[in-house]
Amino acid sequence: MRDFYEERKLRHVFSWREFSKAAGFSSSSYMKVVCDGKSNLSRIGIERTGQAMGLVGFEMDYFRAMVNFGQETDETKKKAAYEEMLSIAKIHKVRIIEGDLFEFYESWRNPVLRELAPLMPGATPGELAKMCYTDVSATEIKQTLDFLTKAGFLKKNGENTYIQTETSIKGSPEATKLAIREMHREMAKIAANSLDLARTERNFSGITMGISKDSYEQIVKELDECRRKIVSIAAGDKNIDQVYRLNLQLFPLTRKARENGND
Repeated sequence: MRDFYEERKLRHVFSWREFSKAAGFSSSSYMKVVCDGKSNLSRIGIERTGQAMGLVGFEMDYFRAMVNFGQETDETKKKAAYEEMLSIAKIHKVRIIEGDLFEFYESWRNPVLRELAPLMPGATPGELAKMCYTDVSATEIKQTLDFLTKAGFLKKNGENTYIQTETSIKGSPEATKLAIREMHREMAKIAANSLDLARTERNFSGITMGISKDSYEQIVKELDECRRKIVSIAAGDKNIDQVYRLNLQLFPLTRKARENGND
């Protein structure tokens, strides 16, 4: 919506008042309020706004899904809206910048193979599958490698030989936040299974403690700094021979006592 407004404004005089009026809203600043994230569009508002922007056919379908994705607070419904956006884009051959990122985080296989495949030049999908502690088939490995190369996360550099195209992967905060939640869930399950490994290969520790909001924020800062240092150590490693996952988890086990009247 803001892109539409900015484009129209560049071509000729166009104001938020005109945009709001074209969409049938009585408030002259309503469209700006929506674009600033201070108000949501109703179902009727979505239709009016789409018409004001001249959207038709699949463009209107995509706009509806995009607004639902942006405004929805329920994670399941939000994901469904995003998947609808991807589906519409795929059918009509429209590239969504964050689409590949979203799919990347949907399976643990993607980040693992992105790291593992370059370490084993010439390895077949079956050989790569045997290297994973989590059960996975050669077919699934091949499908993952095909996706990673097609999406540009890996580059094929010979028969069964891959190199990373980038040292890190980033996307817009909103899409990344939603997508990575699925990855956290999968990795949490894998972490539980890794408790059966020898203690020389895994490290688990935990603290149960009572803290305030201020202490929570201070601890988060310490964790961020710790993670930054760990990333630096890993980035400087010239003798990588194994793929690891580090989970830093700090989460509440109870609700706040004061919220329940226990002052």
